[in-house]
Amino acid sequence: MKASRVKSWADAFGGEIYSIMTKYSGSLLLQKKYKDVEPTLKIKEVDGLELVKKFSEEMESMLRRKVEAVERLVEAAEDADLKHEFNSSLVFDYYNSLLINKKDENDNYVELGDEFILEPNEHFNNLLVNTTYSDVQLPTNVYNKGIKWMPDENGVISFDCRNRGWYIQAATSPKDIIIVVDISGSMKGLLMTIAKHTIITILDTLGENDFVNIIAYNDYVHYVEPCFKGILVQADRDNREHFKQLVDELQAKGVGTVNKAVLESFKILREFREAGQGGLCNQAIMLITDGAVEDYESVFEKYNWPDRKVRVFTYLIGREVTFAQNVKWIACNNKGYYTQISTLADVQENVMEYLHVLSRPMVINHDHDIIWTEAYMDSALFASQAQSLLLMTTVAMPVFSKKNETRSHGILLGVVGSDVPLRELLKLAPRYKLGVHGYAFLNTNNGYILSHPDLRPLYREGKKLKPKPNYNSVDLSEVEWEDQDEISVCWEGNVLQGQDHMEDMDEIPGLRTAMINGETGYLAMDVKVPVDKGKRVLFLTNDYFFTDISGTPFSLGVVLSRGHGEYILLGNTSVEEGLHDLLQPDLTLANEWIYCITDIDPDHRKLSQLEAMIRFLTGTEPDLECDEDLVQEVLFDAVVTAPMEAYWTALALNMSDETEQGVETAFLGTRAGLMRSLLYVGSEKLSNRKFLTLGEKESIFTMDHFPLWYRRAAEHPPGSFIYSITSEEGSEGGGKPEVVTVSTSVAVTVDGKTAIAAAVGVQIKLELLQRKFWMATWQPNDTDCSGVDGACPLSCQDDNLNCFLIDNNGFIFISKGPTEAGKFFGEVDGSVMTQLLNMGMFRKVTMYDYQAMCKMPYHHHSGAQPLLSPIYTFLAAVKWLISDFLIFLLEYNICGFWRSDNLADAKSVFHHSHKHKKHDMLQPCDTEYPVFVYETTIKETNGLIECGDCQKMFVAQQIANSNLLLLVTDATCDCSIFPPVLLEAKEVKYNASVKCDRMRSQKLRRRPDTCHAFHPEENAQDCGGAAEISASLTLLLLALVTFALLLR
Repeated sequence: MKASRVKSWADAFGGEIYSIMTKYSGSLLLQKKYKDVEPTLKIKEVDGLELVKKFSEEMESMLRRKVEAVERLVEAAEDADLKHEFNSSLVFDYYNSLLINKKDENDNYVELGDEFILEPNEHFNNLLVNTTYSDVQLPTNVYNKGIKWMPDENGVISFDCRNRGWYIQAATSPKDIIIVVDISGSMKGLLMTIAKHTIITILDTLGENDFVNIIAYNDYVHYVEPCFKGILVQADRDNREHFKQLVDELQAKGVGTVNKAVLESFKILREFREAGQGGLCNQAIMLITDGAVEDYESVFEKYNWPDRKVRVFTYLIGREVTFAQNVKWIACNNKGYYTQISTLADVQENVMEYLHVLSRPMVINHDHDIIWTEAYMDSALFASQAQSLLLMTTVAMPVFSKKNETRSHGILLGVVGSDVPLRELLKLAPRYKLGVHGYAFLNTNNGYILSHPDLRPLYREGKKLKPKPNYNSVDLSEVEWEDQDEISVCWEGNVLQGQDHMEDMDEIPGLRTAMINGETGYLAMDVKVPVDKGKRVLFLTNDYFFTDISGTPFSLGVVLSRGHGEYILLGNTSVEEGLHDLLQPDLTLANEWIYCITDIDPDHRKLSQLEAMIRFLTGTEPDLECDEDLVQEVLFDAVVTAPMEAYWTALALNMSDETEQGVETAFLGTRAGLMRSLLYVGSEKLSNRKFLTLGEKESIFTMDHFPLWYRRAAEHPPGSFIYSITSEEGSEGGGKPEVVTVSTSVAVTVDGKTAIAAAVGVQIKLELLQRKFWMATWQPNDTDCSGVDGACPLSCQDDNLNCFLIDNNGFIFISKGPTEAGKFFGEVDGSVMTQLLNMGMFRKVTMYDYQAMCKMPYHHHSGAQPLLSPIYTFLAAVKWLISDFLIFLLEYNICGFWRSDNLADAKSVFHHSHKHKKHDMLQPCDTEYPVFVYETTIKETNGLIECGDCQKMFVAQQIANSNLLLLVTDATCDCSIFPPVLLEAKEVKYNASVKCDRMRSQKLRRRPDTCHAFHPEENAQDCGGAAEISASLTLLLLALVTFALLLR
């Protein structure tokens, strides 16, 4: 096969499809229209530093209003408590939160479930609420009042505000915690279960500003995570979940000697305190045991007295009271608190006591610190599918008792908080000002992402979307990473050379550090940006501009892509002319963008952005507030693109050429978010009905990104078409590709500056491309070969040849194989793909995904032993039933066993326990995957591949004005000795040493500004008391004897 013949096929096919695409997209007309107005245009270069400062000021103003609202609520709550006088004559209606609006079989409201009107409210994302009556939700194990709270998947109302990050962070200062747990033999059975639940509950009270470790002791001191020996680690979500898994594996055995464990804990806390590490505020040891008989006074004298810088909280597990005084003495002499936990139901309330102790200094001093939380998901919005407001942050402040008689007790009344959906915050960084690839992002003082377009907080398990376990502890270095060894960082004229980029992504030199420290500056970096679900990659040079948001622990970053991404196109047109063209039916605007503010006035909320803009321009809604710069850009684009409607319509009316059937949709988009489109076929005949709709968000303008067809076209020469193969994703994860999206960019140049004004394209059926391809590469049946020396030239219809049409990332559009369209070429022919890589026509780019979810191996216990003997099976079942029943009786006070509220508590606790032990099939992991990219400088190549008994010929030829390649290979030579080249993502497996180093690493962070550790007026003698003991001795003895018999 001659390379010249393949080139002639490529030229013929390329010329044919270029003609079709330019004709039906109207790209040449649109280019001409922008060219005609070039003399009147201005191209303005964006000042990124000024832009990020402006955005930051507007965000600060918005967040400050939230703070002021919370401050007013706090003041009102404290005054209400101070002035409150009990009035026994007041009568309140009581609503059961589970029974409101419920009726019995006679259509009467059930008791405690009267009518309670709930209506959708746009302010609450259309959730059912009542804005007339104010209700209170209290935890299930306290009371059962409030509005209608929906149960979780187990039917349990488990929400407790005191467990939420905003409550805990507002109630206490940062803390270093070491949990010391007794795992001696006396802790077996129920006691160990209660101890584990206590540890997990303590972990749930920690946040990313806290530090933690867990030490277990019996004859020896054991770190539950040996890698964390001698240190404290940040209590972020990753580490907390890791600890929970390890705690679940603890087993009780041996003899308990607590001294060594306490001594080890004091040493760690002292070392961190002296080294300036950890939270540098509160320090505490949580001792969980069923008894303590040793003499600890010498340890406390040496390491904690007289200053008592470390508080010691003690939790006596079980109903035994023999050691109660010893355990209480430890807490009371170290500014801590003592509680006894006899049942699983006691855990929550008793653990919460330590938070009240830590809050005392702040309460006594009346320091109303303002805290902002990390990003988190609102479970109600998630359950209601209102995922546009999924991630939020909360501003919160503590509420204190101002009564003088209780001042030394430091009584915390509660916490007031107000939510801020992060998408609402990012609306203050308008998308149109950031260009095709630009975006804004937020991160916290700990370096974790608050909001970023590449943050993927959800994963799919079966048909359900679920939050990832580590969704809010994704580090900045895991979504932003450079494509070169060195970078430079600038702060108002100062230059700092960056360090070498680490493959394991420990840090981004400069960017992460500067943003955590609240610096203002900029950074330039070459980056690899994955698009199209990681199948493709864009190589960009980005400028990062960053500054802090005053009054918060957050920093704002703005990213602009170098070149056209930093230019704004400014045109001028009259309102009358623009308004006329804005009213054309084929025109739409990006509805997630803010052209006009419509969410304040109730009369405006039902308006689309286009409707609001038209009312603003016509003066029918003078109260509307609109972005005048953006409105002007839209008017200009509407006028320039208006002729496209008539052009497309004329083509649609005259489409009669059967050879060009298959062109379905023409479309265009501009930087102002304006879109026009026209159907060349009836809507019922469309192959992809989701295109340009919310059903396919990658194809429209959103808050996070420009359409994919626009972004890809912008990185190729104007006039060159980008072809993307599209398949409908069904329930099985994919379908047979049917359509191809084709787009090209339209650029304008003024005073040597080039800006992308728009992108235009068509969506066609793959069948049309196939027809044109085979017409160009097949020999007509009546070809006369009489004048040709030797054999008649081969064509793609010959069985001896395989012909492929692939794109610049190696994905197959056309081949002889009926199921190969959409597949990666390397999977079909590993030999040729390997040779193309060796010759440099393609190159492999290694990408990493630090937000991946991987299947974890699940080791089943052997079930063979019970099968050996039916009697064994029967006895095992009896043993299980009796032991579970006795545990249940011991766990709940037998005297009140038949009370319905205890039964409800049992259901809640058992559901929680089983849920915790449920195996998760998917776990967070790091993955590595390849992306293959065509080197455009190599227009054509050919070669022979040694395949053992034969040589395989191939010819590759670029197709002009496109991102496509024609590839012809020998079909007769078996080259299966070459393995396929796959796109599979592989989990990055770290060896034990590297994994431990990564886990131990203390990344740079900025501590909160305030700390309240101690106060001289604090009443340290308020340190807890013994729990009520009400289980009968007879029941206890019965349980012990029965367990002894069963466990023999």
